[in-house]
Amino acid sequence: MQRQIGELVIECVHGDITRQADIDIIVNAANKQLKGGGGVDGAINRAAGPELVKASRALAPIEAGQAVITEAFELPNDWVVHCVGPVYSQKPEVPKQLAACYRNALALAEDKQAGSIAFPAISAGIYGYPLDEAGAIAVQTVAERAREAVSIEHVRFVLFSEDVLAAFSEALSELS
Repeated sequence: MQRQIGELVIECVHGDITRQADIDIIVNAANKQLKGGGGVDGAINRAAGPELVKASRALAPIEAGQAVITEAFELPNDWVVHCVGPVYSQKPEVPKQLAACYRNALALAEDKQAGSIAFPAISAGIYGYPLDEAGAIAVQTVAERAREAVSIEHVRFVLFSEDVLAAFSEALSELS
């Protein structure tokens, strides 16, 4: 699934975020201590090698919605943005924190003058965010930032399962 918003192409694909060699920056769904973990975080840290954990830990701790950037080390990308997504709850700040992850990652990518960035489904795994809500927030936030993008021309959502891909693709198709 792919859409163009202004000059920005947004797409949803099923795949492994550590194998996006044509993308400048990938985004890690990290924990607050930036010490590696399971899911996307574990996969990215394994693929990047031990230097990534060392580099990211030096920037910890960060809170939900915040983002920091490191080199990508052994990954085929230039940079890794580490975002801490919120644990899902009914608290009113939670959707704002999730949207902030995407906004802050895009801002860091623009700072590096990157042309492309790939996101996982932040908070949609162990943090329990409902897929339809996570997809809608992610896609809407990226689309809102599309008009402000200077260097970024391509945003890819790299999604680990068919149900996550379906939810994000639906959100992208419903974008007005």
